[in-house]
Amino acid sequence: MESTKRSTKDKILHLLKKEVSLTVSDLTSLLAITHMAIRKHLTVLEKDGLIISKEVKQPMGRPLQSYSLSPKGELFFPKNYEGISVEFLRDIKDLHGDSAIQVLFEKRENRLTHEYKSRINQRSPFEKVQEIATIQNEKGYMAEVNQIDNSTFELVEYNCPIFAIARDFKTACHCETKLFKNVSDTKDVNRISCKTEGDNHCKFLFKY
Repeated sequence: MESTKRSTKDKILHLLKKEVSLTVSDLTSLLAITHMAIRKHLTVLEKDGLIISKEVKQPMGRPLQSYSLSPKGELFFPKNYEGISVEFLRDIKDLHGDSAIQVLFEKRENRLTHEYKSRINQRSPFEKVQEIATIQNEKGYMAEVNQIDNSTFELVEYNCPIFAIARDFKTACHCETKLFKNVSDTKDVNRISCKTEGDNHCKFLFKY
């Protein structure tokens, strides 16, 4: 859904997903609406259990209220497990060992490599990374691309639809990085932050 078609409630939830925590002033600036309007929306969202607030002490003056998504609010975003589950993978590991898990993720990686390559060929470096982000968004990753310089691009994933799996099976993260290397025509792809390691978002640097 395009941001211009989202309700103000949806926009606030998406901003909190991206920025992790924001104050009323932050949201007022980002959405260009009044403090009063923002507070009304936050009151409703907090009442609905979609966001939580906490006080943040300031060097001077009164503490600020900072808002972030609640566990219920996190469920607002896609959690697509693509036909596999943590329990199923654990059973496979118990029955057949770690090597079987590695084979499964490598097969998934090979399947996705073919899918991505069919859409990414014959493009400029920026267009390649942008198309990767487009495909990731179709899969629920809430991704965007930032150009660092003429040959460096940052891909940020604000949501991980297979987070529960990746948290238990780090090979999922390794295969995703390898996938990006295989389809972007540069081997210089590095994951610089990862949600499974406690970071707020997953970030990758592509260098050409």
